[in-house]
Amino acid sequence: MARVLRSLRHPEARWIRMPVGFLFVLGGIFSILPFFGIWMLPLGLLLMAYDIPVLQKPVGHFTIWAIDKWASLRQRCFPDRPQR
Repeated sequence: MARVLRSLRHPEARWIRMPVGFLFVLGGIFSILPFFGIWMLPLGLLLMAYDIPVLQKPVGHFTIWAIDKWASLRQRCFPDRPQR
C-alpha cells in the first residue's frame, strides 16, 4: 500500500490522483454501504489537495488537528506509554 501511495505523489501521476481522489470522496459520501466508509472522505480530500491549491490549507489544518486529537486520545487511554 505504501508503494502505491508513494507512486501517487509523483507529479506525473496527476491524471490518476484526481479521479481516485474524487472516487474516494464519492465513496465517503455513500458510507452507509458495507465497503464504503467515512475513511474514504479524508483520503480522497488529501489526494485532491495535492493538486488543488484551494484545498491545501483547509486539509492541512484538518490533518494537524486530527493528529493532535489522536495524540491526546492515546495519552488519555494509555497514559503510561511514552510519547514519540
